[in-house]
Amino acid sequence: MKTVKIANGQGFWGDSIEAPKKLIKSGEINYLTLDYLAEVTMSIMQKQKLKDPKSGYAKDFVELIKKTKKDIIKNNVKIIANAGGVNPIECSKEILKLFSNKEKIKIGIIEGDDIFTNISSLIKDGADFKNMDTGQKFDIIKDQVYSANVYIDSYTISKALDMGADIVLAGRVTDPGLALGPMIHEFGWKKNDYDLLASGTLAGHIIECGAQCTGGNYSDWENVPNLDDIGYPIINVEKNGKFSVTKMKNSGGLVNKQTISEQILYEMGDPQNYISPDVKVDFTSFKITDNLNNSVSINGVKGSKPTNTYKVSISYFAGYKASGQLTISGPNAIKKAKLTADIIWKRLKNAGFEYENTSTEFLGYNSCHKDIIDQKNEPNEVVLRLGVKDQSKEKVNRFGMEIAPVITSGPPGVTGFSGGRPKAQPIVAYWPTLISKKLVKTKVSII
Repeated sequence: MKTVKIANGQGFWGDSIEAPKKLIKSGEINYLTLDYLAEVTMSIMQKQKLKDPKSGYAKDFVELIKKTKKDIIKNNVKIIANAGGVNPIECSKEILKLFSNKEKIKIGIIEGDDIFTNISSLIKDGADFKNMDTGQKFDIIKDQVYSANVYIDSYTISKALDMGADIVLAGRVTDPGLALGPMIHEFGWKKNDYDLLASGTLAGHIIECGAQCTGGNYSDWENVPNLDDIGYPIINVEKNGKFSVTKMKNSGGLVNKQTISEQILYEMGDPQNYISPDVKVDFTSFKITDNLNNSVSINGVKGSKPTNTYKVSISYFAGYKASGQLTISGPNAIKKAKLTADIIWKRLKNAGFEYENTSTEFLGYNSCHKDIIDQKNEPNEVVLRLGVKDQSKEKVNRFGMEIAPVITSGPPGVTGFSGGRPKAQPIVAYWPTLISKKLVKTKVSII
C-alpha cells in the first residue's frame, strides 16, 4: 500500500531556521509543510503591503528556498507553505529568481482568502461579519480593520499539486490543511470521504506546531533527550487514512503516546466537533497506539459533513498600549514593589490621567500563576511591570514619562529602568467571524 511521508518544519513565523533545512536534506520525506501565519501575522503583512505593494509575505521563506533549492530538486521534495501571506504573487516572483530556466520549477499560487478590499461588496451580498464569540455587530470596528482573511479549504492545495506545482504558496489556509492537501492529491480523497478527511486533518493538527509534538513544550520535559537537536515531526500516511507519527532519524526529542496526546489537545474546542473547512472531526473516535522507538500510530478517526461557512480572521485597531518595567531588590522587595506601583498610579491620577485599562504585575512572584503557588517565602528581588491601554495616544505616552522618576523619588532598591521610556504602540485586536462558502471565490494558478 502506498505511503506518503509529510513533515512539518515550521510551526510559526520565527521557528527554527535549521529544522526545514535538515528535513529537506534528509531525503526521508515527500512533502514539507511550513506554517508562517498566525492571526496577528496577517495584519502585519497587510500593513507591509499597504506601504509597499511588493511586500506582505514571509521573506524568510524566500531565503529558505535559496539555501535549500539544490536539495529540494535532488530529493524531489514538494514544499507546501502559507508564506504567501497577503501577497503570494510577489512572493512567487522572488522565488522564481532563484532558479535557472533549466531547473523548471513550478509554483502553485492560491488566492481568494484575502478579502480585505472586498468587505463592502461582501456585506452587500449578505455577509454580516458579526463577532462569532460575542455577537457584536461589525459596524463598531468596520472602519478600523487592518486585515481580513478566510480559512479556505484544502482542495485548493491539492488542485495546485494536481497542476504540477513543486512549491505551493498559499495565504490563510488552515494549519492542518497544509498536510491534508497533499493527501487529497496523492490518494484522490473526495469531498464526502469524511472519515479519510478527518484522519488527514488530525494528522495535520498533530504536526502543525512543529516540534511541539516531538518533545517540545512537553510536561515530562526532564525525560526528553537531546532537546538541543530536537527532531521535527514526520507523518506516514496510508490511503485508508491510517497514519503514524515519527521524527527525523538520529535526532533528539521524543515521540510517544503522551507527547502526541498533548498536541492533540492543543487549541481544542468541542472534542467531538473539531471544525475545519473540509470536515468536522470527532477527536474522541480514534485509537492511539504507541509503537515504541519514537513512533505512534493512529486509526479509526471519524468525521462528518463540514459546515456551510468558512471562518474569517479579522484584525482591527483597538487603541494604544504601553508597558514599563522596574527592578526592585533588597529586603521587603514585594512590599516596596507594591508601594512603587501605588506611587506611579497616584501621581498619574493627580496629574489628571486615568486609563481605560491598567495592569500591575510582579514578575517572578505572581504574574504567571497568581495564587496557585506557595508565596510564603518572598523573593529578595522582583520585576514590577506596569501597563496601560487607552484610545488616546497622548495619554499613553504620558504614562511612559512617569516610570523613571520613581527611581530617585520612591523607596530604595528601585532600579533597572528597562528598554528606555515606554511609548504608545497601536493595539491589534482579533475579530473572529463566519462567512458563507458561496461568497468566497478561490483561484489556483501555476507560474
